[in-house]
Amino acid sequence: MGSVKGLVCVTGAGGYIASWLVKRLLSDGYKVHGTVRDPHDEKNRHLKKLDKAVENLKLFKADLLDCDSLLSPIAGCEGVFHTACPVPRSKLSDPETEMVVPAVTGTLNLLKICSQVKVRRVVVVSSGGAVAMNPNWPSDKEKDETCWSDKEYCKSTGNWYFYAKTLAEEEALNYGKMNELDVVTVMPCMVIGPLLQSTLNSSSLWFINMLKGTQKTLVNKGMSLVDVRDVADALLLVYVKPEANGRYGCASNWLKMDDLANKLKNIYQNYKYPTSFTETTVTKGMSPKKLKALGWSCRDIDSTIADSVKCFEDAAHL
Repeated sequence: MGSVKGLVCVTGAGGYIASWLVKRLLSDGYKVHGTVRDPHDEKNRHLKKLDKAVENLKLFKADLLDCDSLLSPIAGCEGVFHTACPVPRSKLSDPETEMVVPAVTGTLNLLKICSQVKVRRVVVVSSGGAVAMNPNWPSDKEKDETCWSDKEYCKSTGNWYFYAKTLAEEEALNYGKMNELDVVTVMPCMVIGPLLQSTLNSSSLWFINMLKGTQKTLVNKGMSLVDVRDVADALLLVYVKPEANGRYGCASNWLKMDDLANKLKNIYQNYKYPTSFTETTVTKGMSPKKLKALGWSCRDIDSTIADSVKCFEDAAHL
């Protein structure tokens, strides 16, 4: 395979988390097959500039809804990291077609190919949204891997992304059990940190809007944040550790919105920020205990904020 560590595939390789994962895998000595919609698209140019990309990264045109297109990038791979999933930027006109089918059917198509070519382990990137939407969970208790979002509650509140990620994760773990495929899932919460790609993803846009005070009033809810580089580390960790199994919550910093705004305001006085916060019932965030027991460590929020703001300023996003 031309590499000490072997060959792995990353779906949606040009995305925010996936780009950092590809960078980490290449630096660790893996050969990487990355699936993208168009290998020649300018927005994937950053991948080709990564260290060791020339010799150890190959991009494939693939569509998760087309099983045949997944065979070439996955054939010969020991492991697969499934990061690809549509993230809605605006109101969905047809949630089932635009969000649910690509997330769920796409994941199952991928797993079928992984079974066919006998992949050793599949790491599926789920979401903290597959945990967060559970109205029956005690508000003063940290959420852990036993907590699942209530799918009907997600639908009734219009949280189609959370619904799709919950359903896709359930289906992935069930498929693994039924078909003797080693599937591990990681559930990152709100991911921030520097960008490798030129386009803005939704969580980075949310952070930029916080700095710009785009919304003058915010609901003062609690939110778990995690650095994108720490998410990449978590994905590689659950891949290499033989004992890894089931679900892993990936969160490092829990803050209320007013605390985050005040923290930012103290460091960066030149930005506008939200001016008022509507009080609400504050629920606890997600516990990273299971992931930390596997050996995961994470950055403190201040260094993540500093690196994020510098990146956004350098790229003229701020």
